[in-house]
Amino acid sequence: MISKLAISNKVSHQRLVLGAMAFLLLVLAVLSLSMGAFPIPLSKVMQVIFGEWLGFDGVSLQEKNVLLQIRLPRLLLAMLVGGALGIAGAALQGLFRNPLVEPGLIGVSSGSALFAVIFIVFGSSLTFLSALGKFGLVGFAFIGGLMNTFLVYRLSSQAGKTDISLLILAGVALNALAGALIGLSIFYADDAALRNFTFWSLGDVGGANWEKVMLMLGFSFLPVGLIIGQHRALNALAIGESEAFHMGVDVQRTKLLILVGSALVVGTAVALTGTIGFVGLVVPHLLRILFGADHRLVIPGSFLAGAILLTLADLLARTMVAPAEMPIGIITAILGAPFFIWLLMNVKKIRT
Repeated sequence: MISKLAISNKVSHQRLVLGAMAFLLLVLAVLSLSMGAFPIPLSKVMQVIFGEWLGFDGVSLQEKNVLLQIRLPRLLLAMLVGGALGIAGAALQGLFRNPLVEPGLIGVSSGSALFAVIFIVFGSSLTFLSALGKFGLVGFAFIGGLMNTFLVYRLSSQAGKTDISLLILAGVALNALAGALIGLSIFYADDAALRNFTFWSLGDVGGANWEKVMLMLGFSFLPVGLIIGQHRALNALAIGESEAFHMGVDVQRTKLLILVGSALVVGTAVALTGTIGFVGLVVPHLLRILFGADHRLVIPGSFLAGAILLTLADLLARTMVAPAEMPIGIITAILGAPFFIWLLMNVKKIRT
């Protein structure tokens, strides 16, 4: 009876936390639609969103177009990308059982960025690349992220176990190599491609449109669902791979699903918005520190918290220097870098 009551209380607590995060995301979403260089009253935002019920009386065509063609797709893209980066970071940390692991550190982001840059710079001159069309950039970024992830994993694996020190060193080495190859690719780029890459490398959702939203949703829906479905396996892996195996977890299948799923969502995010760092590091840790390490909460919570963080970062990027805009990657780096330094100084004290 006591155990059932404890489980019931824990489930209620998880639902309460997730519900509160969802409500906070909704509030930020409404504020994000209202605020900016062209402010729109909240009442008119509600009229546009619920137009069929509230009507469009008093809403100008300009306000309607700004909301539906600029801010709403930008908001949805920021939420999807933030959620994808957050959940990928949570899954990779759970898989490798290390609080310092995140998509950028182990090479997912840099591999995706390298292949995305190759496609951007050489895509128009190589027939087989240009024939891939709008799916080529996403596909190439996914392949790059997946290749880098598996290289890091193989280099850090010994006798079926992952050496975390080797994993981080391999990630640093491959990040450096990817950075050098990106520089080499940019060396052959023209001025327009160089300028585009500069802004893209800082991370930006300013070019959001409904096509990008559909691409992000289409490429991330299935892998995010698969990652969320691995919460029990990740809880078992927290005590060790051999112990998880004896508990009935297919360890190799879990590794494959998480690595491929993380590479796909991060690769898609990088292709569409550029490299946005620290989301996959900061978000899972805040959840673990505040609410514990149960992946039944950490995994879906990281998606919501990642969406909250990137929505807030985008809102700051659009309002801090209005009417100009600051690249969103700068905001996340300013928020994430001090946290990463604090984490390095206190890593032994943090619950894993």
